[in-house]
Order: sequence, then C-alpha cells, then structure tokens
Amino acid sequence: MRANYRLQRLFVTDPLDAGVAIEATSDQFHYLAHVMRAEEGTEILLFNGRDGEWLAKLCYPSRKKIAFRPVEQTRPQPAPATLHYLFAPLKVGRMDYMIQKSVEMGAGLIRPVMTQHVQGRINNMDRLAANITEAAEQCGVLAIPELLEPIRLYDLIDQWAPDRRLIFCDEGEESQNPVAALQGLSGEKLALLVGPEGGFSAEERDMLRAKPFVTAIPLGPRILRADTAAVAAMAVIQATIGDWH
Repeated sequence: MRANYRLQRLFVTDPLDAGVAIEATSDQFHYLAHVMRAEEGTEILLFNGRDGEWLAKLCYPSRKKIAFRPVEQTRPQPAPATLHYLFAPLKVGRMDYMIQKSVEMGAGLIRPVMTQHVQGRINNMDRLAANITEAAEQCGVLAIPELLEPIRLYDLIDQWAPDRRLIFCDEGEESQNPVAALQGLSGEKLALLVGPEGGFSAEERDMLRAKPFVTAIPLGPRILRADTAAVAAMAVIQATIGDWH
C-alpha cells in the first residue's frame, strides 16, 4: 500500500495504539504550532518503525503542549528492507544527501566504512540518524534503516557473513554495463559498498576482488561523484535484482 502524501508524517518513539495519546517533542511542537500553525483536530500520520502507520489527530492539552491521539492504522508494518548500504564518508553536506537518498532507495542497514583514501569524517552519528528519520518521514518509509558505527574496511571484510553478497562499485572494471554482473545474483542477500571520492586503493581493490562473496560492478562510461554513484548503484541494483524487480 502506498503512502498518503497529503498528510504530514512524523516519527515517534512511543508505541502506537488507538486512543492512546502521545505527547509531541519540543521540536515537533514548534514545527506544528509555529511553522505549520496546526489547529486542534488536524489529522497527521505517525509511525515508529514497529507498529505501522497510524492516522492521528492533534489536540492541545495546554498552550505549550501538543498531543497526538491515534485513531486507526493506515498501513501495516512492513518487513525491514534487506539491502545493506556501506559507504566511505564524504564532506558533511554531500553525506547528508547521500544518507537521505539511501533511505529513499530502500536501504535497510547503513554503515560508514573507513577506507585508505577516505576524505570525510563521522563526527556526529546523531546527525546521520536525524537524516535517516527525516528521509523516512518525507518519503513514506515505515521500516527505519539500522545505523551502525563506522568500521575499517579490512575489519568489515574480516567479519563478513559469507551468505551476503557484497557488491562494490569499481571504477577500474573493464566493462561499462553493470546489469550483466548483477543478473546472476538474483535471490541473494545483498550489500552495496561505495568508496570515497579518490576511489579504492589498489590494495583494497585487490583484496575485495579476491573474496568469493564480492562482485565488482562498473557504473557506465562517466566518472561519477561518490554521492551520485551511490544513487546510481542502488537504482540499478533495485531495478535489476532488487525490490523494483
């Protein structure tokens, strides 16, 4: 069932059940009362990543508080997305964009990976989590992707579960069409690894290519920025062997 985009959607942490009121956070109160100027009885959609999506109505218990009163469930809770998205950190603004797009494109797990040529830093995991939540609110996503702490590439590979196929975007791949490499992976659990602006080092590429659970794919004849590559790779994966297929 597709999301209702006519109504404002908000993420809450409380359980959702008919008639059980939930108090808005201070940020939600400011947004609804002062930005949206929402009135008593305004309808809104709530989700918490566990109980599906609910239609709720606003009420004002006091001048400085807003409460949500769930009325009925509008969409059941879906199973978590199975695609894992692993990325080398970028500069903050572009990394915000990349995180938001990965949620929109169906990532179920998101994790920063530190490579030899990485240029960005992860100084604030709360910022990444906020971007994930905001993207889910805006795009009708009900299953919030899991966010894991950063990990070194070599440690990631050492700990890898071999029943999950790792796809990495390899700018050194001789072909230009990723579809042929992907078509044989239908039905497998998948993860996507996108490297930094400077690309993977030769040592990292050799290490990845030597693993039996790794598949290298190209992304066409043009050189793509890392954030563009991430969206392009997720799109071709979802269209070829993912949930678009």
